[in-house]
Amino acid sequence: MKILVTGGGGFLGQALCRGLVERGHDVSSFNRGHYPELDAIGVRQLRGDLADADAVRAAAGGGMEAIFHNAAKAGAWGSYDSYHRANVLGTRHVLAACRAHGIGRLVYTSTPSVTHRKTHPVEGGTADTVPYGEGFKAPYATTKLIAEQEVLAANGTVVADGAQLATVALRPRLIWGPGDQQILPRLVERAQAGRLRFVGGGDNLIDTTYIDNAAQAHFDAFEHLAPDAACAGRAYFISNGEPRPTREIVNALLAAAGAPQVQGLIPFGLAYAIGAACETLWPLLRLQGEPPMTRFLAEQLSTTHWYSMAPATRDFGYVPRVTIAEGLQRLQASLQQE
Repeated sequence: MKILVTGGGGFLGQALCRGLVERGHDVSSFNRGHYPELDAIGVRQLRGDLADADAVRAAAGGGMEAIFHNAAKAGAWGSYDSYHRANVLGTRHVLAACRAHGIGRLVYTSTPSVTHRKTHPVEGGTADTVPYGEGFKAPYATTKLIAEQEVLAANGTVVADGAQLATVALRPRLIWGPGDQQILPRLVERAQAGRLRFVGGGDNLIDTTYIDNAAQAHFDAFEHLAPDAACAGRAYFISNGEPRPTREIVNALLAAAGAPQVQGLIPFGLAYAIGAACETLWPLLRLQGEPPMTRFLAEQLSTTHWYSMAPATRDFGYVPRVTIAEGLQRLQASLQQE
């Protein structure tokens, strides 16, 4: 099939492109930049911005049959408008492109953050039992929630040539593994500088997702996706299904990278107060970069969040193939080769 991946140059995006090429598909990627890694595996690269409706529509033309909409603006800091343009307007433009070109399948990469509720723990939750969040303190979660709802609402709508659009939303939790340029480098940098602390006791259980498993879930959902499929119009949490204490998984990742272990703690109340102060001072003083803490981060880092994979297994056969232990071995080996 001819498939378009948005954000194919990113961590998950490259894994999606590699896997789709390996499965024999003709893959194009819509990116703002150019990535030699995609050239090396034969992925056609189309330059543009999600906020540009014409660019998205043009990229989705030429006989595309499916879209993996993975691109997004992530993070815990930045203007609401910048998140809205990328995550909400960008998704609307992808949906419009599906309608214009008669594209019948859309796999959307969402996030568990759409269900975040202050310090409310989630233990074994599913999309049916965990409601959407409210009162978000970060534009990322707010805009991803809007986008996910619009993607799911579009399921079953008629597109060009009378075809029906089938959509599914996947919510992978904390993706890590070889090639990660976001989570692990930041952890290592702060650990080496002695600036990394666990919010609360570090004993809260969290889910994480090895990169190959995150990609596999997308492929599994795609292969089952059709207007009458069990997964059509639904959202699913995705993880390794191996919840671990925050302290354990963070130190395991640091160990794989040869970085110092972390034992320091900061009480939730203090971290939350620091986050509130940072949110005030950064724009007031026009400070550059992301603040070291925000209220949203304090809540996320101190709260138990783990999910049931049963719905994803039932509806499209997702079963994590790489355990955390094996993933850590692969990560360490890849870092030693650099």
